[in-house]
Amino acid sequence: MAKSYNKQITRKSFLQGTGAAFAGLAAGQLPAVSQVILNAQDPLRIGIIGSGRIGGAVGLKWAEAGHHIFFSSRHPEELTELVASAGEHAQAGLPDAAARFGDVILIAVPYAALPQVGRDYSSLMQGKIVIDCGNPRADRDGPMADDAIALGTGVASANFLPGVRLVRSFSCVSYTMVQQAPRSPERIGIPIAADDDEAARVTARLVEDTGFDPVFVGGLERAREFDRGTSVYVRGMSAAQLREALGL
Repeated sequence: MAKSYNKQITRKSFLQGTGAAFAGLAAGQLPAVSQVILNAQDPLRIGIIGSGRIGGAVGLKWAEAGHHIFFSSRHPEELTELVASAGEHAQAGLPDAAARFGDVILIAVPYAALPQVGRDYSSLMQGKIVIDCGNPRADRDGPMADDAIALGTGVASANFLPGVRLVRSFSCVSYTMVQQAPRSPERIGIPIAADDDEAARVTARLVEDTGFDPVFVGGLERAREFDRGTSVYVRGMSAAQLREALGL
């Protein structure tokens, strides 16, 4: 049964709970925190565009944490079992409906589809927090994948998704790691890159809700440091190991 949030989140408890995420920032550089987010007791409304292995696995964890989830695909009739597993606060439909539904959007599609997602749905996601977890692969996505890797996926994805509050996260963890989280004795660290402070904070909360430790790396430009092919990609590192490997 999905659990609900039933306690006030204070600035002190929030910063303690997500301290690992921002350990790499110098003193005085902690991103600004929205009191609206800190004081919110209600679950988040999350739309998921692409409900395959990673989108489905992350969505199930968020549903378990009490969030309201809208799974989507071009064939939503195939998501019946996923919705049933997620519980009463989950539904499914087409991607445009998910984009309208979510205060936060997770995009979990093959990277070659991201430009089309941007063309079709960016207007529906203006000003919303959008978490992009796709990874360019030339063997699947063609030459655009090499271009994205060369530019850095944080920057490349921002070009495809204008007007959203973009975050790169959940991109260097496998769906099986998500299904098995949390693990003992140390939880796996999940890097976060964003230019928007509040978007980074909300994502840190969602990383914790999946059973991982958030690690704030920096702005979108630094997302290249945990792109596919880097030394930290799908390695299952702890937050401490990630910070050391990334020089945070």
